[in-house]
Amino acid sequence: MKTFEEVLNALGEKILFVCSLFHKLLKRLVVVALVVVIFFSVRAYFKNDVEDNYTTESALTSHAISSTKFNGVFIRDEEIVSFDGNGAVSYNIEDGGRLGNGSVIAEIYASDSQILVNRRIEELSKELELLQRIQNPGTSDSAQPASIASLIEDSYRNSAYMRELGDFEDFETEKENMLVNLSTYQIIVDSSVDFSQRISEINSEISNLKTSVTLPNNVVTSDRSAYFVSYADGYEELLKKSEIDSLTVEMLEGVSDKKLDNNTIIGKLINGYDWYIAGVIDNTKKNYEIGDSVQLKFESCPDKFSGKIIELKNSENPQKTIIIVSCNEFNYDLVQHRSERVEIIDGEYNGLKVSREAIRFKNITETVTDEEGIETEVTTNYKGVYIIQGEQVVFKKLDVIYEGNNYVLSAEKNDKKYLSLYDEIIVKGVDADGK
Repeated sequence: MKTFEEVLNALGEKILFVCSLFHKLLKRLVVVALVVVIFFSVRAYFKNDVEDNYTTESALTSHAISSTKFNGVFIRDEEIVSFDGNGAVSYNIEDGGRLGNGSVIAEIYASDSQILVNRRIEELSKELELLQRIQNPGTSDSAQPASIASLIEDSYRNSAYMRELGDFEDFETEKENMLVNLSTYQIIVDSSVDFSQRISEINSEISNLKTSVTLPNNVVTSDRSAYFVSYADGYEELLKKSEIDSLTVEMLEGVSDKKLDNNTIIGKLINGYDWYIAGVIDNTKKNYEIGDSVQLKFESCPDKFSGKIIELKNSENPQKTIIIVSCNEFNYDLVQHRSERVEIIDGEYNGLKVSREAIRFKNITETVTDEEGIETEVTTNYKGVYIIQGEQVVFKKLDVIYEGNNYVLSAEKNDKKYLSLYDEIIVKGVDADGK
C-alpha cells in the first residue's frame, strides 16, 4: 500500500503533465490567432488598396421617362352656339358636360338679377335638403356614436382621396356626407341641438324668393348629342378633323390660346368624344412612328390620357415634324384650352442606373449550341461595366433599356454575368481591358 507521500508525488506529476499540455495548447492557439489577425489585416490592406485605386458607385434602381414636350393644339369638330345678345345667360350645363338631343344649354333672362334669385333658391334648396337629412328622426334615433364616428372617418378619408384625384364632384358629395354625419353625431350626444328653426327660416325665404321668379325670355337647346363648352376662340372652322391634312408648321406655331369676346356667343358644341392633339417636334432620331401608343400629360391637368400617333408629317426643316395624336378620353380640363404645353410619353422604365463614364466594351467568347446540338464558339463584343468583387475586378454585362444624357438604365436580370443591384461599379481607374 502506497504511503501518503507517494500518492502526493504521483498527483503532483499528473498536475505538471496537464499543465504542460495546456501550455503547449495555449501557445498553439496564440499562434493560430496571430495568423488569423495577420491574414485579415493583409486582406483588408489589399482590399482598401484596390478600392483606393478606383472611383466607384453602387448600382441602384432608378426610374426614367422617355418623352417629348411641345406646344399642343387641340383639333375637334365644333359648332358655335349663339343668340341675339339681348339678355343675361344662365347656363344649365358645365363645360365638358354631355348634352342629348333637346337638352337645355342655357336660359336667357332679362337681367342678371333674375339669375341671382334662381341661384339663391338653388343654394337654399341644397341646404334645406342637407338639414332634413340630418334632422331625420329615423337617422338619429337608430344611430350609435361609435358607428357615426366610423362614418365620419370614412367620409374624411374618401373626401381627401377624391380631392387628391381631382374628382371634385365626388369630393363635394363626400364633404356633404361628412357634414351630415358630424351633425348627426352632435344631435346624438347633445339632445338640445335642433335645426328645426333653421329649416323653417329656409322654407320661408324660398317662398318669398319664388314670388319674384320670372320665366326666361328664351331657352337655348341642343339639336343633337354633343359635349358643351361655354366659349369660342375663332379656330372652330380652321382646326377641325377634316382639315388635318392642310396643317403646316407655321400654322400650328401661330395658334394662340385665346377666347373671343363676343356677347352673342353662348359657347360651342363638340361633336363626338374623339379629338386630336397636333404639334411640332424634333423626330430626327425616329423616336416616334405612326401607330405608336403613347400617354399624354397636359400642364392644366394632373391626369394622363392614352393616345395613338396617327400622322407624322416631315417639313422642309428636318428638325420640325408635325405629329398628330388621336385620343377618345374627355373631361372638363381638356376643353378649357385650344393650345397648351403637352408631354408625350412613349415609355417608362425601371432599371439599374449606370453612368456613361463607367461603360466599357469587352470581347467574350462563349459556347453556343444550335438546334441540332452542335456547339460553336462565338466571340461577341459586349457592352458592360467593371465592378469590384472582393479583391478582383470583374466585367459585368449590361442590358440597356433606356439611354439618358449622361447615364443608361440596365435591366435587372437573374444572371450573374449581368450587373446586379448594389454591385460596386468602377467609374474611373479602369481601362477597356479592365486594368
